[in-house]
Amino acid sequence: MAAAAGKNDSSIITPARLALLFLIVVFILAPLFQAAAQTSDHPHFDRLISEFEEGRIFHATFSHEYLDSYTGERTRHEGEIWISRTMYRVESENQIMIVDGEISKVYDGLRNRLLISEYIEEEDDFAPSRMLQGVDDTYRVEEETDNNGPSIHLVTDDPFAIFTRVTIYLDSRGRPEGIEAVDQVENQLITLFSGGEFIEEEAGLFEMEIPEDAERIDLRH
Repeated sequence: MAAAAGKNDSSIITPARLALLFLIVVFILAPLFQAAAQTSDHPHFDRLISEFEEGRIFHATFSHEYLDSYTGERTRHEGEIWISRTMYRVESENQIMIVDGEISKVYDGLRNRLLISEYIEEEDDFAPSRMLQGVDDTYRVEEETDNNGPSIHLVTDDPFAIFTRVTIYLDSRGRPEGIEAVDQVENQLITLFSGGEFIEEEAGLFEMEIPEDAERIDLRH
């Protein structure tokens, strides 16, 4: 979600990096669905929302794959993630990213460099507000349970929506096990979680510690 940082450093923007933003959209902004969800028969969705409403953090290791429908290219990304209602932290090989909704910090371990930027939703095609604006009317929320467990489906026919279908797979305790999404040009985004748990926030979780000799670039000025 570091729009400014991404526009100024091509090493950070990759298909997998952009696709990760979808993951954050679904979880951080899920509470915005609350009013609509509580008036309908979506118990699994309500339960997922309540975890974030009550201040817990979703923590998991993940593998993420982006499939380009035009070229057939697959891009894979792995790491560890912590997600709260308003903030998230992603750690992957040689990179740490923390976003609090106002400021984005990305540390590149290979370059020993920290990029700090203001998060500007209007400049981010994957911004939560742009995806979920008018979501109550745009997306239909459906649930089903099969032998693999419960799943939540967000479906739309709106040609201006970023994603046409989104599916969140849950385990028996309501913890996310995976997310699949398809965008308007049939690109596929698949994220699988391992060891996912809702935990209490620890002090300093959304703070970044970097080497004292790291280069610091503040793009806010």
